[in-house]
Amino acid sequence: MSKPLVAIVGRPNVGKSMLFNKLTGKRAAIVEDTPGVTRDRLYGDCDWNGRDFELVDTGGIEPKTDSEMLKFMRRQAEIAIETADVIVMVCDIKTGVTAADSEIASMLQRSKKPIVLAVNKCDSTGAVNPDIYEFYSLGLGDPVAVSAFHGHGTGDLLDLCVENFPPETEEEEEDDVIRVAIVGKPNVGKSSLLNYILGEERVIVSNVAGTTRDAIDSYFENEHGKYIFIDTAGMRKKSRVDDSVERFSNMRSVDAISRSDVCLIMIDANEGVTEQDTKIAGLVHEAGKAALIVVNKWDSIEKDTHTMDKFTKSVREGLSYMTYAPVLFISALTGMRVEKLYEAINAAASQNALRISTGTLNSLLADATARVQPPTDKGRRLKVYYMTQSGVKPPTFVMFCNSAKLFHFSYQRYLENQLRATFGFEGTPIKLIVRQKGEDGDKL
Repeated sequence: MSKPLVAIVGRPNVGKSMLFNKLTGKRAAIVEDTPGVTRDRLYGDCDWNGRDFELVDTGGIEPKTDSEMLKFMRRQAEIAIETADVIVMVCDIKTGVTAADSEIASMLQRSKKPIVLAVNKCDSTGAVNPDIYEFYSLGLGDPVAVSAFHGHGTGDLLDLCVENFPPETEEEEEDDVIRVAIVGKPNVGKSSLLNYILGEERVIVSNVAGTTRDAIDSYFENEHGKYIFIDTAGMRKKSRVDDSVERFSNMRSVDAISRSDVCLIMIDANEGVTEQDTKIAGLVHEAGKAALIVVNKWDSIEKDTHTMDKFTKSVREGLSYMTYAPVLFISALTGMRVEKLYEAINAAASQNALRISTGTLNSLLADATARVQPPTDKGRRLKVYYMTQSGVKPPTFVMFCNSAKLFHFSYQRYLENQLRATFGFEGTPIKLIVRQKGEDGDKL
């Protein structure tokens, strides 16, 4: 991951997230006219004039604050500044230069990094707003007039960023990276797990539910492989989602599931499987993603020789549709058994992408139908002619038969169990499609 990194910083509510969305071409950051909406660092891919780079949106910096959350946000911005190749400081032309802008500018100058000053909300075209000259007082060089809303001036802004990039180096594209989404209800330890894995304060960790609001991508590599971990906002029940920012957060979490290869479904050991856990796991299952059920805070449970078996049984009962997903017990706080996650992630991703030849599948089908006869109805017996695999992620199998109506769910489950017994498919759902010979058929 040697792409240049550009950090967007500034005080709250100057339009950093809107600029981030405009430059990345995605609505990745939550935009709300409320200070403090962006809390963690949010990353996105960008390119300009043939250079690929990474853009990071940060929470607003409040130089002087007693708020613990604002202190967290300031620390996140400081980490982004430390790791960035170029820093874009965003100011608001409508408010002019504030004391907070001056203090942030001084902090950035001490970083010794290249700084590009963007004066946002210059929404009109034509003559330059003379108010922009006030921003020379920050000592950051020529200000660039931009409109994050309309996109005016963003080309000039990107030109200055690219001019300050380190020399380009040729590297092979990473096509063997596993994308891992960490999902679960609020306050189960998702951010704590990510921070332990990365060994840094990558995301804000707080015992205040709902601290993480965006889905955040973090690259990580070790002896087990290459990963992009996606930390997501805790998903609450819809009845408890009472503001637009949190609704966007839930949408980000659903999107994170859709673009992942493997999902870590985190459950609080102190609470067991709750109704909300079943709904979140259901989203993962329906998306066809490889999954691991990760029971966190296991260090806080009083244990005897049967505790783990009893808890596993309760998980299986609560998530009865996900018997294929391995259950792992960890502590994100102490790091207990976290190392075991990597092999389980690799195995689940491999199984989710497993492909079986048609010949091998039909040998299994012949053996399975000989062992357990297909069902009959009113003297007519189901005949399964052949099976083929039509796709992966999840493994998808099409079975051609004489009557789709005779292909009862119980017999489908039997054939699925035979596939799992023979080929494994641990950690991944299997999709079965039934087609009646000579017709398009229906998905059952």
